[in-house]
Amino acid sequence: MRKKLIKDTSTKNYYEDRFYVPLESKKIDVNETIFKDDLASLDDMKIIKSYVEYDQMVVFIEKNDNLKALEKLRDYGYEILTEISGVDFIEKKGGIEVFYQLLSIKHKRRARVKCFVKQGEFLQSVTALYKSADWAERELYDMFGVWIEGHSKLKRILMPDDWYGYPLLKSYPLQGDEHAKWYEVDKIFGREYRDEIGEENRDSAKVDSKDTFNFSRLYHEAEYGAKPPKEPYLQEYQEEGGVPLVKKVKRDKFKILKKRR
Repeated sequence: MRKKLIKDTSTKNYYEDRFYVPLESKKIDVNETIFKDDLASLDDMKIIKSYVEYDQMVVFIEKNDNLKALEKLRDYGYEILTEISGVDFIEKKGGIEVFYQLLSIKHKRRARVKCFVKQGEFLQSVTALYKSADWAERELYDMFGVWIEGHSKLKRILMPDDWYGYPLLKSYPLQGDEHAKWYEVDKIFGREYRDEIGEENRDSAKVDSKDTFNFSRLYHEAEYGAKPPKEPYLQEYQEEGGVPLVKKVKRDKFKILKKRR
C-alpha cells in the first residue's frame, strides 16, 4: 500500500526579498484631480482609501461591496473590465488583495478597485456585470485559491483539476514541489517505479528532435527503418522559381542552408 504524500500547508513565503525594493510611488488626493466625479459616483459607499497613482484612480472598498461598486462605476462610464487578479498577503495579513482593473472609453481613464479577501472567505462574482470576469475569476481561483460565490463554473482553468496548491501564492515552491515532480509517475505506473522511470520533466517547451513516437525527427529525417543521420541538416521544400505557397514537396531534393535569409 502506498504511503500517503505529506501536503505542504505552510503559508510562509517561499522566498524573501533579496533585491532592491523601489520607493513607494507618489499618490495624489482624488478630489484634486479629474477623477473627482468618478469617486463621487460611489458616494453612498464606504471607501476605505482612495488616491490617484500613475494617472489612474485607485479605490479600496469592503469585499462585500465589490458588486455594488463595480456596477456604479460601470454605469458612470467604465465599460470594460480588463483584468482581475490578486496579491498574496497571507503571511502578513492572512488573505489576498484582489483588484479589478477598469477602463473607460467614454472618459479615456483607467481605475483600479481593490478589496481584501481573508483566507476561507468568499468573494461575490461580477460576471453579471462584465462577461470578461468569467475566465478571470476562474484564473483568480486557480492561481490564488480565492473562492468566487455565484460563478457558474468555478473550476481550474490552467492547472489540472486534481492539482494541489495555487502556483501564484508566495508560499508555492518555484522549483516545483515533491508531489508535482512525481505526480504522473505515481498516477500511471505507481510509486514503486520512481527509481526506474525517474522524475518528470515539466518543461512544456522541451522538444526531443529524436523522439520517434511523439515528435518528428526535426533535421534528422530518414526513411522508415533507416538509421537517422548523426549530424543535423536543414531541408528546403520549395518549387523552382519560388512561389508564395508550396504545392509540391520535393522530398528527394534538398540543400543545406548555410544561413537563414
